[in-house]
Amino acid sequence: MKKLIFKGVGTAMVTPMKENGNINYPVFKKMLDMQLAGGADAVVIAGTTGEGATLTDDEHLELVEYAVREINGKIPVIAGAGSNNTRHAVWLSRECERVGADGLLHVTPYYNKASQEGIYLHFKACADVSGIPIILYNVPSRTGVNIFPATYKRLSEIDNIVACKEASGNFSQIAKIAALCKDDLAIYSGNDDQITSALAIGGKGVISVLANICPRETHEICQAYFDGDTEKSDNLQLEYLDLIEALFFDVNPIPIKQAMRAMGLDVGPCRLPLCNMDPTNAERLYRTLKHHGLLDPSIKAGSLTIHNVSCTGNVLRGNV
Repeated sequence: MKKLIFKGVGTAMVTPMKENGNINYPVFKKMLDMQLAGGADAVVIAGTTGEGATLTDDEHLELVEYAVREINGKIPVIAGAGSNNTRHAVWLSRECERVGADGLLHVTPYYNKASQEGIYLHFKACADVSGIPIILYNVPSRTGVNIFPATYKRLSEIDNIVACKEASGNFSQIAKIAALCKDDLAIYSGNDDQITSALAIGGKGVISVLANICPRETHEICQAYFDGDTEKSDNLQLEYLDLIEALFFDVNPIPIKQAMRAMGLDVGPCRLPLCNMDPTNAERLYRTLKHHGLLDPSIKAGSLTIHNVSCTGNVLRGNV
């Protein structure tokens, strides 16, 4: 059996921005401290939720290095390192390892629509240059391509490809992956509404958006299951389904950032092309937060609508 990077909850961290679009490191430190205090089992930096697609290379590596320094070995720091350009993904893998990441999250090459052989060769190239564990990330709704179970099987035979984040939502496929790969590939749910379902077929946890605001509760969904209290795990999963749904009223990470601002965490705006939620969905989100006791009563809803980040100045300098 390959060594797990983590078991339980890996929080897909939001990247907090100032209104000028620069990364807000004091707020990021508060967020990392919140994860440690809340029992998160790992943090994932500069992934989809962290707006990795609009970070420059310099920002990306600086953010990972900052997280490594602040976490200081307490839990694993996993760096998003995916790209649809294999050369760039290879370079980013080396660089994330150099700045101290404990593992890498590699999304399937998007837009190019590679064949299964191309997907295999892409991930193999990244694994060949890396000395740290790799988690494959399958999210067909965003990338336009799917990793087939047979391809997962081939990839699981590479020593440092140890896990996958499965966000296809296709449980027939996920069951086939589990059956084919067994202990050679750990499965993490990529969907917060399917944590217990993934655990039931041998999954090792979740890479979670919800855990940005509910790290303790998300951890407990997993830990209760691992402790044999499946009823508690199921009940927690069901209790938070409405909040999980609310966090996807719009494209991730738009709602989670809106939610965190409503809780008093100044995570700022998303970078374009992601923009604010429409007022109707925002109000639905606030009602759900209030139901769970998460809405900061001192914050007025009108003050939560902030300007989108402009595409001028420092925001787009450097490689992306």
